[in-house]
Amino acid sequence: MMLLLEGLLMCLFLTLFCLFGKRNGAVQLVHLYEKDVQERAVSLGLITPDRIRRNMCLFRWGGMVLYIACLLVFAYAVNGAHTFADGFLQMLVILLIMGVYDRIVIDFWWVDHTDGWLIPGTEDLRPYIPAKVHLQKWLLTLVVYPAMAAALAGVMSLIL
Repeated sequence: MMLLLEGLLMCLFLTLFCLFGKRNGAVQLVHLYEKDVQERAVSLGLITPDRIRRNMCLFRWGGMVLYIACLLVFAYAVNGAHTFADGFLQMLVILLIMGVYDRIVIDFWWVDHTDGWLIPGTEDLRPYIPAKVHLQKWLLTLVVYPAMAAALAGVMSLIL
């Protein structure tokens, strides 16, 4: 039950991170969109390539540090994991909950089926996440997330 709660808390963090990132308009997160949308936003004067790169670094590194810190705190400080297997399984469950939420709620519903991520002047480029990219993101969730949990658990098992 605790892992479910922690996974849902990670989903909340992800949602808040997205809301914070697009507080001045969805164009601020255009680095998450496909190249054609980014190019259109630049050509419309909505954002510059330098700003896209800066926002991408802040979002990815800020998010990565936050998520890794939360995973480690949840698995080791809150739940008391002591072994590789304990840490790996706990972080994997939390990551998979967040990953499925990201794929279904954020990508499929919020981005593809609402106007919450609409960038004016790019409506003809919708859906913003093509089927090929959805598939890549599912592979990321099902392959990279377990590898990340294993790597973190491995490092922690060496430290503890």
